[in-house]
Amino acid sequence: MTYVNPVILEAHSVKLEPLAHDHEAGLRAAAADGELWNLRVTPVPSPDETSAFIETALKDREAGHRFAFAVIDEASDTVLGTTSYHDILPEVKRLEIGHTWYAKRAQRTHINTTCKLLLLTHAFDTLGCNVVGWRTDNFNYASQRAIERLGAKKDGVIRGHKLRRDGTIRDTVMYSLRRGEWPEVCAHLNDLLSRSRS
Repeated sequence: MTYVNPVILEAHSVKLEPLAHDHEAGLRAAAADGELWNLRVTPVPSPDETSAFIETALKDREAGHRFAFAVIDEASDTVLGTTSYHDILPEVKRLEIGHTWYAKRAQRTHINTTCKLLLLTHAFDTLGCNVVGWRTDNFNYASQRAIERLGAKKDGVIRGHKLRRDGTIRDTVMYSLRRGEWPEVCAHLNDLLSRSRS
């Protein structure tokens, strides 16, 4: 039995549903909004890489170490991007949230906060996780600010950790949130959402 089973998560007009080949056209359109594949510090698939991106996510799901979601705007029924649970470790009840990107029009909106609230609620309250983690490129300052805004704690930096798309070697900044910290972070995220939508 897998640790993360297929599930649809919904709140505030945002729906997370298991990523499938049916989402390919929507993901292409989302990535095209801002030509996100040109960003050096975020691995967004270019139009001709989208099918392979989905196929890799599905293989990773089958292997049990990643579960990717399509992010859907319920009002328009359009794909806004994608996010995943990854590095899933059932034996210690830990997973990470990542492989996240959104169309330019969805950035700096309530979308990311809503997605993180949905994913964290499911991770802690349904899956019983002890720790949820994040990782990001040391030069992806926007991502670091967004993770810190959620209430996650910086664990440190893994130097010379992996290759970027352009072949340079990146350092990776690691963050985490523990089960005992979740109630306060949950209240914080709900407060952020209530203010952003008022």
